[in-house]
Amino acid sequence: MYQKAAALAGSGRDLIHLELGRPAADTPEHIKQATIAAILAGDVHYSDLKGIASFREALAEKLRNQNGMDVSAADILVTNGLTHASFAAFLALLDPGDEAILLDPFYPQHIGKIELAGARPVFVTLDAADDFALRPELIEAAITERTRMIVLVNPVNPTGRVYSRTELEGLAELAIRRDLLVVSDEVYEDMVYDGREHVSIAALPGMAERTITAFAFTKSFAMDGWRLGYMAAPSWAMPGLLKITANDATHVNTFIQAGGRAAITGPSAVLAELVDHDRQKRDLVVRRLNQMPGVKCPSPQGAIYAFPDISAFGIPSQALAERILDEADVVVEAGSFYGRSGEGHLRVCFGSESLERLDEGMDRLSRFFNNLWDGRDGAPASGERRGSA
Repeated sequence: MYQKAAALAGSGRDLIHLELGRPAADTPEHIKQATIAAILAGDVHYSDLKGIASFREALAEKLRNQNGMDVSAADILVTNGLTHASFAAFLALLDPGDEAILLDPFYPQHIGKIELAGARPVFVTLDAADDFALRPELIEAAITERTRMIVLVNPVNPTGRVYSRTELEGLAELAIRRDLLVVSDEVYEDMVYDGREHVSIAALPGMAERTITAFAFTKSFAMDGWRLGYMAAPSWAMPGLLKITANDATHVNTFIQAGGRAAITGPSAVLAELVDHDRQKRDLVVRRLNQMPGVKCPSPQGAIYAFPDISAFGIPSQALAERILDEADVVVEAGSFYGRSGEGHLRVCFGSESLERLDEGMDRLSRFFNNLWDGRDGAPASGERRGSA
């Protein structure tokens, strides 16, 4: 849908972009200033292949204090965003013919990287009626002699689920018993709401030695264009990971690492304000969507996406997303883009626009869904639900 919207650039249409998972906020000023200071100080040359030592020390301290992970700077590898981290993990740890299990709905970008390693993605379908709960018995049924790893995204893109400690303990027990690796994508670790707890699976007993955990500054600190991330990995995996990253990128841009260090060592109120603003936007979008006829939207526990159920219309989600673009000038993603269990849903990113633009986007969607509901065969002209406020 992003590509379809991009093709309309220059058409004069005022599109509201709720399809792309990017933050609307600007990068906080203290992060910019730390980066500028590093440039002015001459930090413009090659640096450590794993990342600047002081930065990795700061990251290790953050992971110990915030995530409960028993790591040191030696266990940290700085990367060009989480995309680079997961790419390195798949390339280093998967061999041709291996299988990697993904939970459906899934993050599509992980699929291509698994395939580039010569491995095969295997999809385990989670149940929307069960709130997309993490059920180890469903995963175990998909394990074969070729299964090498389970890929986890927590908090979840696209559903907004935050897996509970109990759910993750069940997955950890399975991984240990079946001797499987876990690659855990935790880019939305800070975007959790309503007092929920984000748990890093690597912090659970027996998981540190079999888990590669990937993080980024992309969402938490509105640094998507900076391309800065990192991973924590057991010592046995680090040589293979470095073999990938040293050959495809050498190392991460030197001076932006000063910005990353400022982000995690700076005032906590900055991050809290960014997250609270996303919570306000979530509340607006969920309230407005639930007032629209034929739309049901649970409140996401984390991340920056609403995942409304639009199955009442009986229209494939891709076709519906295209109609919304054509008729309402709002860009959303089809749930089917994220797997079979995403069908019947749309992914609506509430992090990508301001509150004012989101409100306008909800006005447009309200008009669209009211018209669509009224136009059903046999529908009363007045509609059954007409919320627009």
